[in-house]
Amino acid sequence: MSFPLRPGAALVAGAALLALTGCGSSSTAAGAPTSSAGGSTASSGTLQVVASTDVWGDVAKSVGGDAVQVTSFISDPSQDPHSYEASARNQLAVKSAAVIVENGGGYDDFMEKLVSAAGSTAPVVNAVDVSGKATSAGDELNEHVWYDLPTTAKVAEAIAEQLGKADPAQAATFTANAKAFADGLAPLEAQEAQVASKAAGTKVGITEPVPDYLLEAMGLQVATPPAFSEAVEEGTDVSPAVLAQTEAQYTDKEVRALVYNEQTTGAETDAVKAAATAAGIPVVPVTETLPDGDTYTAWMSANISAIRTAVGL
Repeated sequence: MSFPLRPGAALVAGAALLALTGCGSSSTAAGAPTSSAGGSTASSGTLQVVASTDVWGDVAKSVGGDAVQVTSFISDPSQDPHSYEASARNQLAVKSAAVIVENGGGYDDFMEKLVSAAGSTAPVVNAVDVSGKATSAGDELNEHVWYDLPTTAKVAEAIAEQLGKADPAQAATFTANAKAFADGLAPLEAQEAQVASKAAGTKVGITEPVPDYLLEAMGLQVATPPAFSEAVEEGTDVSPAVLAQTEAQYTDKEVRALVYNEQTTGAETDAVKAAATAAGIPVVPVTETLPDGDTYTAWMSANISAIRTAVGL
């Protein structure tokens, strides 16, 4: 899919203050790095890692363990991930980073602006690039690659490689941690395959293509008219005809469940959710950031379980 971000960006000169608008929620984190000399370590000696979202921040923490301090810019699941304002503190974090992790694919373009403004030369792990999906998808890229478990394992491996270059003494540990992370995803992939073996074209609806990679791996067919999900994604109006067509899928019970991005809502998505609820169609909420207190693996496990229960497979 193509998910044009709704970014705007303004770099305010003087005092190194940034006010960038991109896809995100609020600033987070593990605290601003304390070292700005060369940008690789904090005063404690740990490697500084900056991630655009807490999803990739959690993956980086899983790989780096106690050897890293991770700052994630987008972390609040209660905020709309399509309106992010970066600050001078964010720029300092980027300047101090030994490794930077971004999603790419147009999802978090504000990261490139931050890296440029900070003058950072740290390696950047771009999840979409690592996935290889951009090459095969062309203009139809779905950049929500963190919902693709194999991609996330590849990103963990790429993070381990860059951390190992930054701290060769711990390279073997980082590699082992990345493997352990990937091994932890294997049972989830097995659950996806179990559902796929029974799905036989089972149809589901969405509000946005955020979970599409997960649904595809589970063998589920997204039946929502593209004109609906694309309009929601791009923040444009859904035509009355398309809205009526989408609502009818629930009224007529054409789909088994609605997988609903609860971080981007509006009149059209509320109408579809209401239609599903009225028809007794299960609604499964998903998010673009980690729920409070969750790890990536626990989060994806919960998503798979909820979707599996909803479709009865």
